Amino acid sequence: MGAKLWQRRAAAVVVTAGVIALAACSKKEAPAPAARPVVAIAVQPDGSAAQTASLPGEVQARYATPLSFRVGGKIIERRVRLGDVVKNGQIVARLDPADAQKNAASAQAQLAAAEHGLVFAKQQLDRDQAQAQENLIAPAQLEQTTNAYASAAAQRDQAAQQAALSRDQLQYTTLVADHAGVITAENADTGQNVSAGQAVYNLAWTGDIDVVCDVPESALPALAVGQAAKVSLAALPGRTFTARVRELSPAADPQSRTYRAKLTLDNTGPDVRLGMTADIAFSPSNTAGASQTRSFTLPATALFHDGAQPAVWVVRPADNALELRRVSVTRYNERTIVVGAGLHEGERVVLQGVHTVTAGEKVQVVAPLHPEDFAS
Repeated sequence: MGAKLWQRRAAAVVVTAGVIALAACSKKEAPAPAARPVVAIAVQPDGSAAQTASLPGEVQARYATPLSFRVGGKIIERRVRLGDVVKNGQIVARLDPADAQKNAASAQAQLAAAEHGLVFAKQQLDRDQAQAQENLIAPAQLEQTTNAYASAAAQRDQAAQQAALSRDQLQYTTLVADHAGVITAENADTGQNVSAGQAVYNLAWTGDIDVVCDVPESALPALAVGQAAKVSLAALPGRTFTARVRELSPAADPQSRTYRAKLTLDNTGPDVRLGMTADIAFSPSNTAGASQTRSFTLPATALFHDGAQPAVWVVRPADNALELRRVSVTRYNERTIVVGAGLHEGERVVLQGVHTVTAGEKVQVVAPLHPEDFAS
């Protein structure tokens, strides 16, 4: 009986061990956890290149200055009109010179009187100096004569300066072009009273010609100083001119929110006139890099980091696993970023929860519930 009891207990132990082993095997073969859902979209290149491919512009002179009188008065003559070509030193307008002539004559008379007084003071000083050597006059009288001569000399100098100023003011009643150019605006009429510094004409200088355009904010990253462009003019069909970006405004216009770009127009001729409308085509090969013409705009929530470098999470198409990809950010906006390098068209980028995922993690791509929240 003892032997049979021991055999039964041994068999029970074996059965129990087998059950435990089967249970252990069943735990190892448990199904893998479900892939984590993540919000991601397939990126598409921006349309910045298409926007900058053709921008409207206007032909302008590089330098333009207002022409104004340096004294106030009444305009009695205008010798040029809108569109006239003027030479350097050419008279373009005149003020009524009557008051200036009277001031000049008065100043000249005061100068003559001061010169006469100086001559008399000099004669008196010479006479007193001679008498002082013979001890015929007191030293105090010689001092008074010396002071009178110094005062007469100062009055003569003051009168001379006033006379010169009056002559200048008389000359200022004649308005002279200080550069060769073209009259582009008339701001005062004959018979009008103008103040000193009030613009009468606007003069566009002869010389270098610019073409000016307003660049929208979305197209700004693709432009740089020195970039080449092709310019066509509506008034000269069939002809193309080369230009290069000379100046790019660092701040936007407060009303239009656009940036003013000035390009130097090369090889112009007399048929290229100021005010002509232009169509400007920028050369993408001269930008900061080809990747900049294939930039991608992403919401700022998609930005992560790989060490000190900016990065984004990309979903690999082969196995739906996450890959941390370093990117080059060319612009940081209020809610978006512009990626200039590191991404390719059609790649899926995680938009939310970038701090909760890990490299190599299997994910399930879910479209945004409200796509307008991630619009660039």
